[in-house]
Amino acid sequence: MTAQLKIDFVSDVSCPWCAIGFGSLESALDRLKDEVRVDLHFQPFELNPQMPSEGQEIIEHLAEKYGSTPDQIAQTQAAIRARGEGVGFKFGARHRIYNTFDAHRLLHWAELEGRQVELKRALLQAYHGNGEDPSSHQVLVRLAVEAGLDAALAQEILSSGAYATEVREREQYYLNHGINSVPAIIINGKHLIQGGQPPEVFEQALRQIAGQGPEE
Repeated sequence: MTAQLKIDFVSDVSCPWCAIGFGSLESALDRLKDEVRVDLHFQPFELNPQMPSEGQEIIEHLAEKYGSTPDQIAQTQAAIRARGEGVGFKFGARHRIYNTFDAHRLLHWAELEGRQVELKRALLQAYHGNGEDPSSHQVLVRLAVEAGLDAALAQEILSSGAYATEVREREQYYLNHGINSVPAIIINGKHLIQGGQPPEVFEQALRQIAGQGPEE
């Protein structure tokens, strides 16, 4: 009998470990395709909600936020590239951090249209793979089309500020429930897997939770 699980994947477009975590989760789900079916939802989280529209150089940003040296940043980025390759995600050159609020608004709409996974995948590839600006409305509309969404509606949403309230409410909900770093993967509303874990961790956890039977 196939188990049904609900997964809320709390993440930010600008988070490299979220790209790794998503790749790991997809790998685990592929291994469990005959055992588990999931209802997957991407929930918003902004690592840098005050980031200006023009963004900031990554090295400058990480030095200011974490006190990281250029050598430490280079070592971390090398580790991230290696982990990404292990789950089938190729990181490219990224030089700036951008504001991601509009991307989250578009992801909220994509969820309503049943195309959220496709848009999330396109956003992660555009930023982490190609170094594109996920705050650019031109980029976002193009990615929406790639994900199977309507260009005119995407542009209208971005221009109007639609879903801003909904996104902020969801962000606050997860902050209020103790989510302060991402990725945070919440299964059936109560089981938390934190960080860009390897596929084996997701596989083991999902199999264990699926074996527990229906949640009350």
